[in-house]
Amino acid sequence: MAKPVRVRFAPSPTGDLHVGNIRTALFDWAYARHTGGTFLFRIEDTDTTRVTDEYISAAIDTLRWLGLQWDEGPEVGGEYGPYLQSQRLDIYTHWAQKFIEQKDAYHCYCTPAELEERREAQRKAHVAPGYDGKCRDLTPEQVAAYKRQGREAVIRMRMPDGSTTFVDAIRGEVSFEHTFVPDFVLARGDGSPLYTLAVAVDDILMKVTHVLRGEDLLSSTPRQIRVYQAMGVALEDYPTFAHLPFVMGQDNAKLSKRNGEVSIAWYREAGFLPEAICNYLALLGWSPGDDRENITMKELTELFTVERVNSSPARFDMKKLEAINGDKIRALPLDEFLTWALPFLTREKVISGTPEEIALVKSALPIIQERITRFSEAPAMLKFLFVKNFTIEADSLSKVTDSGSKDVLKRALAELTPLTAWTHESIEGALRSSLIEEMGLKPRIAFGSVRIAVTGSTISPPLFESMELLGKNASLERISAALVL
Repeated sequence: MAKPVRVRFAPSPTGDLHVGNIRTALFDWAYARHTGGTFLFRIEDTDTTRVTDEYISAAIDTLRWLGLQWDEGPEVGGEYGPYLQSQRLDIYTHWAQKFIEQKDAYHCYCTPAELEERREAQRKAHVAPGYDGKCRDLTPEQVAAYKRQGREAVIRMRMPDGSTTFVDAIRGEVSFEHTFVPDFVLARGDGSPLYTLAVAVDDILMKVTHVLRGEDLLSSTPRQIRVYQAMGVALEDYPTFAHLPFVMGQDNAKLSKRNGEVSIAWYREAGFLPEAICNYLALLGWSPGDDRENITMKELTELFTVERVNSSPARFDMKKLEAINGDKIRALPLDEFLTWALPFLTREKVISGTPEEIALVKSALPIIQERITRFSEAPAMLKFLFVKNFTIEADSLSKVTDSGSKDVLKRALAELTPLTAWTHESIEGALRSSLIEEMGLKPRIAFGSVRIAVTGSTISPPLFESMELLGKNASLERISAALVL
């Protein structure tokens, strides 16, 4: 009988979580939910020089915002805690010492300068650089001599001759010759653990059954398996590894800050919905089995399997993410749309948040819901309704000051002034009749200068609905003001 699935997301938050981090967390979460298993959240914070409490809090907040709730981990607890590695140091010390006693590991007194010197010699000899085993079998006299010199010793794991072979759930059978996996460091001279020790010990003690993680960690797998062996773990209790494909930038290089990757916090600030982010990231390396691109979180948990994860690199496409986000925005009920949009409007000081302003925003939202792909676009779209000292944007001024535009604005003012019913239908009827049918203008020419005069920009919600919301007096005043520019 198969063991219940237990997967873990274990970031080392040295900054805000990025696309690659969250794609891994999403796949872990979806696999746990699909199988009825457990999703663990563990913080790898033993690098105290780079991991801060602020980054840890941000990671927790980001996962919660995305809806990736964990079953065990920080602020939730669980049977196998603590879930911050900085609170588990005694555990790692115990195992490192046990490995030494078993002769699976040993103290290494080589200095960084000596290691670099030997690596340089290996490179010149065209030998794969790596630790050469100098301290593997030191005599008590050699150890005493090193100690008298005041040298600190790291702890290294012995890699046996041969190779490590395992079956990756995405890539199939993978083998590593130990010639290219030299003895590796488990703990620093001060006793603090390195990643390979802590991650392997924790995965076993927390009974993790599946390790879904990025392809960049594939080469560390034989080291972790070596730790399992030294711990005495039975082969059937090893986690199943599944290494996810790289996410590439538009330049076909691995996605990084250099080629456009930004943190999830940036997408949040830019007005992307969490479900849109998860929807898009799910498609980076995984497919639901058909051509659809718009899926819900519920559908993801129903459909996600590791077997459908592709081993080929995936390419990040901002335009596709924006398209999916736009689809999600258009599907929002009006009250939810209002809830999401208000923080962006208040942040940009378009509104202060009075009940009257919020009522007007709610009236205006239907005319922009079909036109924005992220909530950060809402302030620019709606500010014309609330600005107290209205001005036309500098780069649009020339489009209302030439003689042709003046003629259009004069005619528009003359046709709109007598209107008794100020609705978008009556406004459209008056302007189409006069500017297009009688003056013979194309819609872009006919309405472009009116749009700029009324909203201050070439980019705005639909013109006639905008004028209805703005009101007759304000609309006519702005057209009149544009005529004297």
